[in-house]
Amino acid sequence: MWWGHKRLYREIDFKWYDKCDIPAKIASIEYDPYRTCRIALLHFVDWEKRYVIAWKWIKIWERIINGKNGPINPWNRKQLKDIPEWMNVYNLEVTPFSSGKLIKSAWNSATIVGKDDALKLVFIKLPSWEVRKFNEECRATIGEVGNDQHQNIVIGKAWRQRWLWRKPRNLWKNMNPVDHPHGWGEWHSPIGSKRWPKSFAGRNVSPWIKTRKSKKRSNKFIVSKRTKN
Repeated sequence: MWWGHKRLYREIDFKWYDKCDIPAKIASIEYDPYRTCRIALLHFVDWEKRYVIAWKWIKIWERIINGKNGPINPWNRKQLKDIPEWMNVYNLEVTPFSSGKLIKSAWNSATIVGKDDALKLVFIKLPSWEVRKFNEECRATIGEVGNDQHQNIVIGKAWRQRWLWRKPRNLWKNMNPVDHPHGWGEWHSPIGSKRWPKSFAGRNVSPWIKTRKSKKRSNKFIVSKRTKN
């Protein structure tokens, strides 16, 4: 069933490898229906055009240059070893010479809190307050993601959610017992279990029960785990 507005996907450059030391100017700042932040259209001097994530305090017709020789400004994409400590970064790579995987939503940023030149590691504090180790050759963009007013958006009505391709969500405690372990009673009554909240499979999912795998590969990169909000 069709219920949302028609959308077109914009191909965004999360790498910037082949555009180092090539000047460009910001032609426009546009809305992207597939992400919470805005995107910027760059016109390079070699007549190529690309979309990138728009950063905070971006200005139209501003001229920028990306690469190792570029300034320490909120648009330059550098390797972590070339970025000073206590700088905010976004669009962060997990492995060197890949594409940006972390910190790409509106009004988000991470902070470089330390470096280890001997082990070639950089310690970064993520938005969840988790400190992780990254290879110093990983790239990140200096600054913060723009559109800091995204948190103030009020949807206003249910049909606007359908325009955004979001379906209604039904609470588990409003379901029938055959549909979910929480389903029991009438209307907005409590969950039908006297011990723990449960998942669809009937397993306990209390706040103090850890769901992360104890032998996950990425555990060795975690310096300090995230704090409870």
